[in-house]
Amino acid sequence: MTHAPVKVGVIGCGNISGMYFEMCRKFPILEVVACADLIPERAQAQAAAHGIPHACSPEELLADPRIELVVNITVPKAHHEVALAAIEAGKSVWNEKPLAVTRDQGRALMEAARARGVLLGCAPDTFLGAGLQTCRKLIDDGWIGKPVGATAFFLSPGPESWHPDPEFLYKTGAGPIMDMGPYYLTALIVLIGSVRRVSGSARITFAQRMITSQPRYGQVMTVEVPTFVSGVLDFDCGAVGTIITSMDVWASELPRIEIYGTEGSLSVPDPNGTKGPVRVRRAGADSWSEIPLTHPYAAISRGTGVADMAYALRAGRPHRASGELAYHVLDIAEAIQEASAQGRHIELTSGVPRPEPLPMNLREGELDE
Repeated sequence: MTHAPVKVGVIGCGNISGMYFEMCRKFPILEVVACADLIPERAQAQAAAHGIPHACSPEELLADPRIELVVNITVPKAHHEVALAAIEAGKSVWNEKPLAVTRDQGRALMEAARARGVLLGCAPDTFLGAGLQTCRKLIDDGWIGKPVGATAFFLSPGPESWHPDPEFLYKTGAGPIMDMGPYYLTALIVLIGSVRRVSGSARITFAQRMITSQPRYGQVMTVEVPTFVSGVLDFDCGAVGTIITSMDVWASELPRIEIYGTEGSLSVPDPNGTKGPVRVRRAGADSWSEIPLTHPYAAISRGTGVADMAYALRAGRPHRASGELAYHVLDIAEAIQEASAQGRHIELTSGVPRPEPLPMNLREGELDE
């Protein structure tokens, strides 16, 4: 069935927006008709670079009756305010991660979306890529048996050497567990299921950090959030996971994600991407085996979740990168930091079913009805 395109407006024309503009063009279900930014020159530049018909203010974009879906790529502390304004304007919303900077804000967005009858979705959508969908199929088909444990590691020296404006990544709503942690936590939830309890420890290693990228070379940032965060995750299925996210590590040889099962182990590719390699080592095997990717979308790194929301709007089905999934991720990330501050386990009150896997026979640029 061919659906009329969903008209999209993008608010936030910063560093990552170009990737969204490029990837949204690959899906006929999406038509980006406007973009906006608090800095008008940013919106105008991106509109010119990507052939967007209209550059405007956020207020003008939200008042545009044509726009059904708003893609919110603002800084984390603005996610709640901008998304809530879009929802109140009757628009469905796709937020960049995290969904919000606190649980209260996240719950408020979900309640507002339900009340207005609109959809709420959130990054990351990289779990819809070929790599993680292949991993999902292998687990569902029993290649490693029942999952009993998992490890996830994001270890980096921080973004100040390459990001043009990295300061917000050390402010409230960011840091490694809130900025990069959602890729890893989302992947674990998609592969294993919801988390019921967490514990953790966290610290700020460098209270101030100097920017060494352009155009802000030499400026000093004050760090507001933990930059080394370690958590233990107890999953509903009984598996036990470990996650470490850090912006204080100069080098590491640890894997991105591994899932350990009763019949073997699964090496999961970078959850911030959509490719492989996917590797399995079953019980009794002498070495790891690379598994061919079973699904499409190895090259589209952003925008698949937005397209999935558009299909959901047109077909009336659930969308996969949902607000509920993003809220569970936010709940876990906050709880790990609370566990560190309070010195105890935190029982979670959120949970979410694993989103439906993608069919294997899709053509790129299309999703299921």
